[in-house]
Amino acid sequence: MRPCKSLKELKPVAAENSRQVLLALLFVLFALPGKALAAEDSHKDAVKLVTQIQRADYEGDRAALERLYAELKPITGDKVFAARVGYWRGFALWRKVLNGFNDSTDWSSQEPDLNRAVEEFNEASRLDPAFVDAKVAAASCLSNLMFLNRKDPDRVKELLSREIPLVKDAQNAEPENPRLLWVVGANRWNIPPERGGGQQAALDTYQKGLEAARKHKAAAGDPLEPSWGEPELLMNLGWANLNRATPDLAAAEQYARAALQIVPYWHYVRDILLPQVLAAKKKAADAK
Repeated sequence: MRPCKSLKELKPVAAENSRQVLLALLFVLFALPGKALAAEDSHKDAVKLVTQIQRADYEGDRAALERLYAELKPITGDKVFAARVGYWRGFALWRKVLNGFNDSTDWSSQEPDLNRAVEEFNEASRLDPAFVDAKVAAASCLSNLMFLNRKDPDRVKELLSREIPLVKDAQNAEPENPRLLWVVGANRWNIPPERGGGQQAALDTYQKGLEAARKHKAAAGDPLEPSWGEPELLMNLGWANLNRATPDLAAAEQYARAALQIVPYWHYVRDILLPQVLAAKKKAADAK
């Protein structure tokens, strides 16, 4: 048996052990909170960029949307957080395209951005399969791609086969999601009434979405969770009432102005849609 050490011999060992315990405690106290703080900083940076993306969308600033897409870097680690970052990267590209449509940008340049957006949304869905808004956004982009490829039946068929499951999954999970109803309403506008579509079906869907958006907007949460929808549904109701077979110009103006009350700097509504409504009202008045 090894002889017991003397008290004098034990003191240096005890001191060394105490030092190691202290270092371990310091690691727990400082290293782990440091990681939490880094994650918190990353979240704050992402929220800041997402706020800028939403502003650039409403302002119709396509160059800023492309720049912000690049600045909002993909992240690893927390899959839910990474999925939201991916969603907003895709959103920047998606809205770059939609603003291009509004301002008559050459359509041939739009398809690559839509394809990139679909990739971002699909990856967000892979990271978080329960993330309904990623599926909704991907479905909308696929619908836009069908429009761009409408003269190619095989391509349209392939895109439709990818869109339908996404819409069905979203409807099963969150049937009253305002952004889902915004996308479905737009699709119904171009579907014949005998197939469940038509102008009135689209208007009814937009109205249902607007009610859902107003009901859900009181719930404050993570700014990275998509919550847009109310002004977009008001805008679509304005556009639809202007462009329906029998226009309701009073309703079109009411909805457009309501959207601008929420987003006064919205380029499309302020500078394109509302002037179109007012011009139509003047033309109708002059014809009397």
